[in-house]
Formats: sequence, structure tokens, C-alpha cells
Amino acid sequence: MKQELVVKLFQKFEGACYLYNQIECWSARELQEVLGYTEWRNFLKVIEKAKTACENAGVRVPDHFVDVNKMVLLGSGAERAIEDIALTRYACYLIAQNGDPSKSEIAFAQTYFAVQTRRQEIIEQRLLDVGRVSAREKLSRSEKKLSSIIYERGVDDRGFAIIRSKGDQALFGGYSTQEMKKKLAIPDGRPLADFLPTLTIKAKDFATELTSHNVIEKDLIGKNQISTEHVENNQAVRKMLIKRGVKPEDLPPAEDVKKVQRKLDGDEKKLLKNVKKKEA
Repeated sequence: MKQELVVKLFQKFEGACYLYNQIECWSARELQEVLGYTEWRNFLKVIEKAKTACENAGVRVPDHFVDVNKMVLLGSGAERAIEDIALTRYACYLIAQNGDPSKSEIAFAQTYFAVQTRRQEIIEQRLLDVGRVSAREKLSRSEKKLSSIIYERGVDDRGFAIIRSKGDQALFGGYSTQEMKKKLAIPDGRPLADFLPTLTIKAKDFATELTSHNVIEKDLIGKNQISTEHVENNQAVRKMLIKRGVKPEDLPPAEDVKKVQRKLDGDEKKLLKNVKKKEA
């Protein structure tokens, strides 16, 4: 495919994109023209094949193919509503896969939407990774804050470790910290929280923040009072999760958060390196 045609098609696909309910979409009527289909009824046949492929993949069709009306200008200057379909990137990808491969536009679209879909998946995964790393860092700060507060109230490092362990036992339905580490096959010497999913990390963080707040508000003193408070807060958080159908002890382990952080750091270094190359 000639470079000029590739650039032209790329600009067409980019220009046809718009936001529908804050979601990136393409108008089926516009996509019909971009993909080189002159008849709407012929393009509808391709759309139906794409819908079938979507359904066979176990994906909800209405989430990616939304019936809408589009206003078109008539020769008289008046406007008329015609049927249209708002298509997500995934829907466009399926349409391209089920289109006429002899059309250069279809050949380009297959690559374009495959690349764009993969790029979106990478971005979404990166956002999830950043969120988990941030949650883990926040939990560390919350635990340091609690440790500092209770140190002034007669609890040493060993006492804090016991309080934290009892909190874990309350959150994980009777499983101690060590039992959870064994259950999730976490290496010796590594913190449990480094391998917990984001939801559980945030649950631990919330319970810890509650304890810090209530220790001050209730003027709690000593290991026993503070331990009781921390257990009750973790039980309350667990009750909320259970009510929403989540058992923290049954959630699978997540990737080592340190590995995730190294991967994020590596991606940033590559990005900076590429930026410097372009500037040179």
C-alpha cells in the first residue's frame, strides 16, 4: 500500500472518531464511506457479521453497537433523521475483520483498529498498575503514621507488629498474616501487602486510617485498647466487603508490586529516551 494512501486513510479514521457518552466512537454511516462501501445495506451485512462475532466472543453487543439517529441535510436545506450506529473501537475492529479483504480500506482498517485496540489495552493496564503501586505506597504511609501515633501511647515496634497481625486476622476471616502468606505462596521475608490485589490493599489502608483516627479521638492507650480498636475496624471493613460479595482471603494473589514498579520505571525510561531522540 502506497505511503500516501496510508496517510490519507489514517487521517480519515482519526477524523471520523468522536465522543458518545464520553466513549470514543465512530459513526457507522461515516465508517461506511471510509471503508469504501457505497451501499448502506451492504455495509449493514458486514455489521451483522461483526455483531455475531462479538456475541460469539462472549461480549455484550449493546455495549459496542448502539443504535442512534443521525441528522442529514437534504437538498432543500431541511434536515432528516436517519438510522445510524455508534461503534466502539472494538466494534470497528470486528467490522474490519468481517469486511471485504480485497478493499485496501479494509486491509488498512484491520491493522489500524488492531493496533489501536492493543494500545488502549496497554494504557488501561498501565493505569491499573499505577493505581496498585500508589495504593501500596499509601498503605505504607498509613502504617507508618499509625506506628508513630501509638508509639507515643506506650506501644513499641513489637506491639505494633502484633496489632497489625491481629488486624489481618480480622480482615481475612481468621487467617493470620503468616497463614495468608502461605495460602498465597508468598516468599519468606516479603510483606503480605506486596502481593495483594488493589482492593485488599485499599481495604487494609482504610482500616488502618480508621484506627489512627479513633486512637486519637477516643484517646486510647496501650496495646490492648489499640489492638481491640484495630480488630474492630478490620472486622467492619470485612463486613462491608462480604456484603458486596467479596471475601478478601479468597482473592487471588497479584503480581509482586516491586516488579510492577520496576516495569513502570522501565517504561518511563524508554519514553524519556525516545523523547530525547526526537529532540536531538
